Amino acid sequence: MKDKIKIFLDSDLLEKHLLGTTTDMETMQVERYIAMYPEVRDTYVELQDNLAIFAKQYAIEAPQGLKDLIHARIKSERSGRKRFFSYAIAASITAIMFAGISTFFWNQNQSLQEEKSVVSNKIKLLEENMKEQLEDVRNQFIVLNNPQTKKYNVKGNQKAKDLKAVAYINPVKKLSYINVSKLPHIPESQCFQMWAEVNGKMINLGIIEEAGDQQKLMALPYADNAIGYITIEQKGGNQTPSVENIVANIAY
Repeated sequence: MKDKIKIFLDSDLLEKHLLGTTTDMETMQVERYIAMYPEVRDTYVELQDNLAIFAKQYAIEAPQGLKDLIHARIKSERSGRKRFFSYAIAASITAIMFAGISTFFWNQNQSLQEEKSVVSNKIKLLEENMKEQLEDVRNQFIVLNNPQTKKYNVKGNQKAKDLKAVAYINPVKKLSYINVSKLPHIPESQCFQMWAEVNGKMINLGIIEEAGDQQKLMALPYADNAIGYITIEQKGGNQTPSVENIVANIAY
């Protein structure tokens, strides 16, 4: 029986159930285990508490421009309808005198349609960005709470003795993240940059910001035999890593 419970807890069904992504069959199984086994119930309660803390820490606010874009879209649609009717009335009165005016109105209407299309595309892009952010937060929660996640302490070399970081690797979910909690002082003209070598290709992961005590994670691309590198680069970052300035690495 203990093996059965261990297998269940080692899976990610509790996390998926908490995030609302289980199937109907999985939901029934999870609810049955929670009701039957105190150990499962306690773990689920702990995950709920962790999620509450995690959600508060990583609360994603709607982008500042989203509300304005939506209002602009509604206003544009209302304005478009009013202008269309005005143009239609004017055209019917002056059609004989100004045969070409209908073309002008058509162009104006096309312009309104194009403006609406631009606003719609911006809203769509914002929605896609928010979905990506939410998916990233979901993956972070799974990585931090899944028992199959492996934790590796990362330390800097002689060039960055005070550097401290922790890598979280989950080979089952194929997810990997790193938390850089401390960066040593370097001149303002320089910065720390993260890289990953995947299948022989070096990938630029961007400039590293010190996370402090908060559990802020940077995603690492997952692959077999991948290697993460931290380098010192000139301010603004570099397109290729300065090999001589590698200060830390993690093979995962």
